[in-house]
Amino acid sequence: MNTIICFMKKNYKILLAIVFLSITLFAFKIKSSCEPNPDKDKLLLELLTFVIEKGHYNPATIDDTFSKGVYKDYIQALDPSKRFFLQSDIDEFSKFETELDDQISNRDLTFFSLTYDRLMKRMEESKAVYKKILSTPFDYSIDESFDTDYEKAPYAKNEVELTDRWRKQIKLSTLSSLTDRLKLQETKGTVVDKADESLDVLHQGEKLDNVSLDKTKEKGQVENSKPKTFDELEKETRESTLKSLDEYFGFMSDLERDDWFSVYINSITARFDPHTNYFAPEEKERFDVSMSGKLEGIGARLQKKNDFTEISELISGGPAWRGKQLEAGDVILKVAQGNATAVDVVGMRLDDVVKKIKGPKGTEVRLTVKKVDGTIKVISIIRDIVEIEETYAKSSVVTKNGLKYGVIYLPKFYIDFENKDGRDAGKDIALEVDRLKKAGVSGIVLDVRDDGGGSLSTVVDIAGLFIEEGPIVQIKSAGRKKEVLYDRDKKIEWDGPLVIMVNSFSASASEILAAAIQDYKRGVIIGSKQTYGKGTVQNVIDLNQFVRNSDVGDLGALKTTTQKFYRINGGSTQLDGVSSDVVMPDRYAYLKMGERDVDNAMPWDKIDPADYRVWDKNTNFNKAILNSRNRINTNSQFQLIEENAKWIDARSKENTYSLNIDKFKMAQKAIEDKAKKFKPLSEYKNTLQFSSLPYEVEQTSKDSVLKEKRERWHEGLSKDIYVEEALNVLDDLQSKEFLKKNVPAKLKKENVAKS
Repeated sequence: MNTIICFMKKNYKILLAIVFLSITLFAFKIKSSCEPNPDKDKLLLELLTFVIEKGHYNPATIDDTFSKGVYKDYIQALDPSKRFFLQSDIDEFSKFETELDDQISNRDLTFFSLTYDRLMKRMEESKAVYKKILSTPFDYSIDESFDTDYEKAPYAKNEVELTDRWRKQIKLSTLSSLTDRLKLQETKGTVVDKADESLDVLHQGEKLDNVSLDKTKEKGQVENSKPKTFDELEKETRESTLKSLDEYFGFMSDLERDDWFSVYINSITARFDPHTNYFAPEEKERFDVSMSGKLEGIGARLQKKNDFTEISELISGGPAWRGKQLEAGDVILKVAQGNATAVDVVGMRLDDVVKKIKGPKGTEVRLTVKKVDGTIKVISIIRDIVEIEETYAKSSVVTKNGLKYGVIYLPKFYIDFENKDGRDAGKDIALEVDRLKKAGVSGIVLDVRDDGGGSLSTVVDIAGLFIEEGPIVQIKSAGRKKEVLYDRDKKIEWDGPLVIMVNSFSASASEILAAAIQDYKRGVIIGSKQTYGKGTVQNVIDLNQFVRNSDVGDLGALKTTTQKFYRINGGSTQLDGVSSDVVMPDRYAYLKMGERDVDNAMPWDKIDPADYRVWDKNTNFNKAILNSRNRINTNSQFQLIEENAKWIDARSKENTYSLNIDKFKMAQKAIEDKAKKFKPLSEYKNTLQFSSLPYEVEQTSKDSVLKEKRERWHEGLSKDIYVEEALNVLDDLQSKEFLKKNVPAKLKKENVAKS
């Protein structure tokens, strides 16, 4: 059993003891089969609900209210755009709305089987619908509109109404693509006719069912051929949409009954809380990779292109990358294990192709590939441990006002649960801090923006780098006394100015770190108004350990909430998150995306504070915060970000689009005109130069892929006004004492005055 937020042996033993009291419930022997296996589904349903009820922090009562929640979540998950089910289907399904609690208790699969069979039928019918719609040109002169607020939309009463919904949805997609193509052709000076001169490019892709448009390719077509007529471009948009929908339904057809049963299972688990969910075997494997940042395989990212599997990227440092024979764009035709017979993978599910290519370190896989140049080649690769570089912490240095500062980016609090000697965020951040100290930095920015969390043990280790010793976080299990996790190492790795950068997507472990640093007043928290607000702890439990004498196959794992964590000041981060000391305008500040906006989230509460002593060496702490607030309030770029945030919020509430081309053009023209005001946001660039530390410069000299990634990161930092302000705060935090101790003599005079 793995713990996502923390690994606590005491809690592990309690949960196991409870479960093993009734382990004989699950001593089944089930024959494995690729066909629907109701016995396996019933076993999984019983096992999951039992483990959750016994191990969850605050298990919900499985009653009619619970049943209604499962029903709503599941139907919405099956058909979020309401383009498959008819109202008659919903009427039939709704008879089970208050019966699912009983079906769950009795391991009755009637409702699931009904909805699954009906969905498969409706999806098959939809294929003929969209193909017929796209077989003839659209009339864009008709004055009609389409509302994309699917949640409020009613289900279609009959097939005619449903077909019309498909028609309008597809028409909106093709209309957006058509205006893109026309505008692109106009900008090259090849206007088709006077009526189209006012067309403008669409900037609302996120609001539509997108049909991707490769503008680079289109640009080349316009340059190298005569102007296309309106009818020709209209036909192209329908062909492009048809291809996209064929690919979508191809992906959907790859899904098996077990995949849909996982959707049903997760509609059940989500009613306990948003973070309790079931991992099917493939999902569990992906979770382990995301947490550890490594896997055993060849080191290549794959994507499905119709019936073919294509290499989309080689992972830097992996065996495929080292071999230099495989490249992005190659199409995999066959896979062989060593010198065994090759298996044709054309038309195979992507997950199944991945399973055949991955394997233990030291084993051989042979890929028959169609190269980018069209040649066929058999490539032998010896599998190895592949580290996914994007998972791990990285740092950069920058000089500002004569002082050198370090920026550390931590994408997640990663750990290898299976190998205590493997890489983890705590050890890596300690190493980066040490490297920055040796580089002579006078302040550190630790960036945990968009960091969704991870292992709590690594949070304790990281927070401990910046304080002498003391409590970091408090943990509470249901019906038990609180437990306090301490940093007991009196050594301080970094005692200088510190800034923690957060945003509304900094969650869980990120919030624990920010809260601890804030409660100690050890550093300044700067970022969005508040962080995500996830204050719960989950354990990941391998379900296979509870089944004896079963050859049913891998049952996957359960992630369930077992504890809540609290700040050392006693407050919970649940729902409220961590409020920044310095709030910076955020483009997405007004959108509902936090834990507080999630259905069925656990409540906020508080417990007694822990005993801790506030850091007393930040002599300029309050001054630095005040200075930063004043800068932000008078900064025109931040003011523009705030205005943009309000506009984005207003745009998110606009759901109705005209399908008349003239009205559509006018609406998009208005959007584009307004969007021009915010163009300076994407063009902003500071004067700071970011660079890698010496050890990484040596690595990038031998690795062009890593070099390109670092250059892109450094370029992004130079355009990041938030990082720039974080460095301004480090400037303001400088003290005479720290400068005397750490800054070279020639820089003392010009910087001591700052304090």
